[in-house]
Amino acid sequence: MSVFNEILIFMAAMAAGFINAMAGGGTLISFPVLLAVGISPVVANVTNTVALVPGTIGGMWSQRKDFKSQYRRLLKLLPVAIVGGVAGGLLILNTSEDAFRNIIPYLILLATLLLAAQVRIKNWVVARIGQAHTEHHNPVVMMGLVFLAAIYGGYFGAGLGVILMAVLGLVTDETMTRLNFLKQALGFAINLAAAIYFAFSGKVDWMVAFVMIFGSLLGGLIGGKLAGKMQPEVLRWIVVAAGLVASTVFFLKD
Repeated sequence: MSVFNEILIFMAAMAAGFINAMAGGGTLISFPVLLAVGISPVVANVTNTVALVPGTIGGMWSQRKDFKSQYRRLLKLLPVAIVGGVAGGLLILNTSEDAFRNIIPYLILLATLLLAAQVRIKNWVVARIGQAHTEHHNPVVMMGLVFLAAIYGGYFGAGLGVILMAVLGLVTDETMTRLNFLKQALGFAINLAAAIYFAFSGKVDWMVAFVMIFGSLLGGLIGGKLAGKMQPEVLRWIVVAAGLVASTVFFLKD
């Protein structure tokens, strides 16, 4: 790989880490760049997942004070999240390069639309929290929905946070802050489980992954420092626009 491509990958990972710290959706930047430099789709997806996991630790750690309030839920949901993440990883590793290449435009478009709807979904969750109703205590429903979200997260992952927020808002009664922690913790568990599975699959491009890890950590650090000084909404729409462009390009290539 050329030095130019390595620099491009580093910058894309830094942008992804920055975006994830500010608004979410960093995969919509880093994944298309990996494809653009010639990495095959499945390898790019697997490598991207492994590389961006370290950058998600900060978001969860910053909300660790809510751990005690969610301890019981996490005991029930973490095993489901881990199994679902591995199941999604197993599914992607058994998808051929050609088949995955054909569905990439749809996956990017889906993730883009989820990111575009993020505020509406968040507002729906907030409105639901403010209404008088009984939490959905059926553990089968809660665990089943989280499991499906985890499969998606292990398979592709972009937009996972929005899906988890919608699922948790549907089946739990909690404050927004506590739901955010639960979303962060489950998302981290899903991505980490898939990343560990990928690490032993022989599909990870480790040179690219290491470059991306440093880039995403740096971007996440910068994003954390600037979180109160920038408008996440503006950044979110920039990422949505980039996602729409990327999905259009891939649709046209097909």
